[in-house]
Amino acid sequence: MPQNTLKKLKVKASSAPKSPGVYFFRRRRIRPGRRFEYEPIYIGRATKLKDRISSYFNAKDPRVKEMVATAHDLKWQKTDTLLESVILEANLIKKYQPKYNIREKDNKSFTYLVFLKQGQGPELTKGFPKPLIVRGRELAKYSAAKNSEIFGPYKSYYILRTVLKILRPIFPYSTCRAGAKRPCFHYQIGLCPGVCVGKADKKEYNKNIRNLILLLKGEKKRLYKSLKAVGDKDTINALNHVNDVALLTQSSSSLLTANCLPELHLGKAGSPLTRVEGYDISHLRGKEAVGAMVVFESAEPNPDQYRLFKIRGEKTQSDVDSLKEVLDRRLKHKEWPYPDILFVDGGLAQVRIMKAVLTLHNLKIPVVGLSKAGKHAASAARGDKMIVQGIKPESRDLIASNKRLFQKVRDEAHRFSIKASRRQRTQERII
Repeated sequence: MPQNTLKKLKVKASSAPKSPGVYFFRRRRIRPGRRFEYEPIYIGRATKLKDRISSYFNAKDPRVKEMVATAHDLKWQKTDTLLESVILEANLIKKYQPKYNIREKDNKSFTYLVFLKQGQGPELTKGFPKPLIVRGRELAKYSAAKNSEIFGPYKSYYILRTVLKILRPIFPYSTCRAGAKRPCFHYQIGLCPGVCVGKADKKEYNKNIRNLILLLKGEKKRLYKSLKAVGDKDTINALNHVNDVALLTQSSSSLLTANCLPELHLGKAGSPLTRVEGYDISHLRGKEAVGAMVVFESAEPNPDQYRLFKIRGEKTQSDVDSLKEVLDRRLKHKEWPYPDILFVDGGLAQVRIMKAVLTLHNLKIPVVGLSKAGKHAASAARGDKMIVQGIKPESRDLIASNKRLFQKVRDEAHRFSIKASRRQRTQERII
């Protein structure tokens, strides 16, 4: 490469923005009847475009040096989130097949995402398509399938798995078998619409899959237009607050962490929400009542932290009084870490009693309640009403964007309390 070309590339790199996006190293290619045109020889993504592109000019790897020496031009495309940059990168690599992306590894070891809309096989669960992660060497048998949707190549299985983990709370889908006798784990925490137990609505499920496919195609504007048309503000908020901290760039590859939900920043320090405690009361006609506490850390359930409280008060006391007793006893355990947010399965009365107990203990912890619009089925989830206290107005949109997280906490607390209550009743019948 001539020194003046290298100098121009460095100058151009210095003007790149410090924002997420996708970048192209390009070379000139002579075309018949034209002077020249540029073609991508390498496509990558970055947390900060300027820092990432500039790092190539100090690289010691011979392959990187060769690629830079071959390039004649730089180009980049900003994205709103790092998640979008991962999706855009995969679509562009598929479109252009850049020389140095393909040389980076055997095409058979690339990772792809496949949706089978029609056809036979375990991948299609009685009209409920699910995403499949496949290697390049397995792709041929899916490419011939009628109406299949294929995305990729993605640079690693880990990246693609994490992308799905980020998107699944926003667009729940099934990975279980239809007609199973027991609900799968993901159904119990709100990530599966209930194909396993026959509770999933086929029309709603496939609409969800279509929206997920639109996002993976990079058709964000079309997706937002569709969501706005049906008034789905929850999904729009969730997409707007996807956790960019979950996408990190390290060395020559971009790595993703496991956090799959939008990140909340609460309090004066703006610290991220990492621990949510959820509470539910279960009983049989006012008898044998138990209180359940479940814990979610970084948006994932942590069963090791779950606790049960056998209600000691009067058997005729209300759920609100039982909740007051449970929270008061919990807060006396100073050895347990305090949560970033408290959640209760209930409405205004439950939220108020929790705030009252916190005040008695001189604690200021935000409280969120979720009153059910119907049963615990996924089809009723959109009508759930959120009640929020102890949170600054500027954080309320972020709370709203995490509605699915709180639905997961609620369903898990309900499952845990019901299971404990049944077990207690069985034990008390033993003579």
